[in-house]
This record gives sequence, C-alpha cells and structure tokens, in this order.
Amino acid sequence: MTVGIRHDDLRRRNRAMIISAVRRASQPSRTEIAGTTGLSHSTISAISADLIEEGILTETKGGPSVSKRGRPQVALGLNPETSSVVTMLLALNTLSATLLDYAGNIVAAEQCRLSTTTLGRDELIAEAIGIVNRLLSRGGAAGSRVMRISFAVQGVADSGGTAMLWSPITPHRNIRFGDALEKAFGLPATVENDCNMTAVALRWRDPERYRDNFVSVLLSNGIGMGLFLNGELFTGTRSSGGEFGHMIHVPNGDLCRCGRRGCIEAYAGNYAIWRNAHRLPDRDGFAADIEDRDMLALAEKARAQDGPERAAYAQAGEAIGLGLGSLFALIDPAPVAMVGIGARAFDLIEGPMRAAIARTVGGQHEEAISFATEPDQISLIREGCAMRALTFLDLEVFAAGNPPAVAVRGRAFA
Repeated sequence: MTVGIRHDDLRRRNRAMIISAVRRASQPSRTEIAGTTGLSHSTISAISADLIEEGILTETKGGPSVSKRGRPQVALGLNPETSSVVTMLLALNTLSATLLDYAGNIVAAEQCRLSTTTLGRDELIAEAIGIVNRLLSRGGAAGSRVMRISFAVQGVADSGGTAMLWSPITPHRNIRFGDALEKAFGLPATVENDCNMTAVALRWRDPERYRDNFVSVLLSNGIGMGLFLNGELFTGTRSSGGEFGHMIHVPNGDLCRCGRRGCIEAYAGNYAIWRNAHRLPDRDGFAADIEDRDMLALAEKARAQDGPERAAYAQAGEAIGLGLGSLFALIDPAPVAMVGIGARAFDLIEGPMRAAIARTVGGQHEEAISFATEPDQISLIREGCAMRALTFLDLEVFAAGNPPAVAVRGRAFA
C-alpha cells in the first residue's frame, strides 16, 4: 500500500529540515545543506529563498571553496531579529534569566540571590515574574520579540511542563510557574527539569557521542539524571522522570534531603560527602549551600592523604556505581557525562564507581561504558533551555510558515 504525503506536509517537513540544518551547522552553504539533508539543490534554493523573504534566514559570505577556486560560497544563517526566547533557572538560593535572539546569541542576562528555602509560594512566583520583566526591559527590540519562555528548575517538573512538583530547595509543592508566566506575559512557558536540559545541551554539543542512548549525571549538592533513549528525552507519564539520586542505595540508610533514607544522593550529594568527610551525624549534616571552593578544597585534601575525606568520595563512587549498574541492567551500557562541580573530583570516585558497576549485571559489558566530565552545569542548563525553546520555534512555528502574533507585557507584536 502506498501512502501519499500531502504537499503542505512535505513543504513543512522540508522547511524544517533546512532550518534545522542551518541551526546545527551555524552558517552552511546550500551544498552543505544538500549533503546533510538529502534534499535536491532546486528544493533547497526554492525553500531558502522563501525563508529569506520571510526574514527567518539570511545570506552571508562563507569561507573560500576549494572546488570553486577560492571563490567564497554564499552561506545561510539564522536571522537574529526573527524572534527571541527567555531561559530561566531556579536553583538553591539562586534565580537567573537570559534573553537570547533567534540565532542563539545572548542579548541580556540577570541573576539574583534569594532564599528559596524560606520564601513563600507567591513570593517565588513574583520573583520569577520580576526577573523576566527586568530582563525584557533591558533587552530593547529583542525583548519585544520574545515568543517562548523555558524555565529549568532544580527539582521534579510535571510532564506537561507547567509546574515544579517537588524540589529540595523549597518546602512548597506544585508551584505552577508556567501558568503564572503565561498569564503575566502572554507567552508559552514550559517548566523543565534542570538535568534533562543538560542532556539536551550535550546532544547538541556533541551529537556523535551523545546520540540515541546516553546518560547525564549531575554531581552537585543534589544528584540528578537526564536520560536519552532511542533518540528521545526520557520523561515519565506524570513527571519529568529520571530521579536517579533518589533511587535506594541502602534500605533505611543515611537520611536524604527528600526525607527518605538510603537514597543515592544521601551518599553522593555534596552535602553527603561533606558530612561523611567531617563525620557528622546524618540528622545534622544538611549543609544547604556549600561553596564550590570548599568542595574543591575537600577534594584536594582527599587526594593528599588517606582519611575520612577520601573514604567519603569512595562511598559516593560506590553509590553512583551501583545505581548505574542497575540502570544498565535495564537499558544496556551507554555513554555517561558527569556534570557539575562534582565532576572535578571524578578521579576520586571513578575507581570505586567502576568497581561497583562491575559487581552488577549491568557491568558485564563494562568496556562499553565511557565517561566524560562537564563541570559547568549552568551553561549546559542554559543552553539546553535555549535549544528546547528555539527548536520548538523552528519546527512548530517557522517550519509551518505562519508565525502567530506575539504578546509581551500585554502588547501584541506581529
């Protein structure tokens, strides 16, 4: 049976392929786009002409082409003035927001300190609305072209992308940031798990390594995970999924910030490593906001001598290793990225972690497991949020050829 493709659907698919190829390669020539998409030169020329006329793409002079005796090729780029997006991150005692144009350039950024553990629900929502207001007012023309907000939270988001269901950084549950931002600015706003956004960013940065199946593990005050399976970001049916840090490592073991006992995080989070290194009782060991420099100093002490500091990192490695081994028993081994400040102490946890993986069924193909470290989690989260928002515009708005009017601060922009 032959299934036909409607002309409109084919046009939209081809437009999406070309926009995606330009975003991926930054400034490719039409010949390069043909090589990556398989589209004919005539199709690319016709569609790119439409996209240029609509203001979505621009032409720029590329590098010299050897095949054309040094004559510069005409490259295609994303028009930064087409639209813009806002990315946000709520972490422990910190709220940040960034305004980016359609080409992914940062136009304005702002960060503020606040007490996430003591602020009320309405106060947290007000802080989120306030930082976006300030950002848009600083962004000039780009601030008036915003079409989407992507908000990452250090906690569990709902699968619909509207609320933070739970987080260790606040006592409040089910904070509907997405609904509040949409009401305040008239813009689609999604709420995302921060670890999921690191995985999205890694897939864009290094698509050869982070392709169809891979794992991103956050090593920070909390332990989190972003997971791609068969080329798709894994989420649950109700929540953002991937709560690796709250898998049970030792039943009725050490106390975790989530209130339960024996979680992986209760042995591998910064606060857990800190309290074990200082031999603190678990009920007293919830240092909320340990400075990066203090964790780096602790790691140096662990490298310098055998003692409780080194033992604390070994415990962390074992907890992570047994967790990964159990995961790999389900999905088979996959590349792993260790993300966050804890990645700078990977040398201290790698040995105990690999030994723990080897004790599990998931470790029977241990040679297929590879690790990489990415200490700068904030830039990854921001990049993941940006790509989440921008690629939505690419595929769902501009590929369709009918961008809607955009409302910002109660005003409509065509």
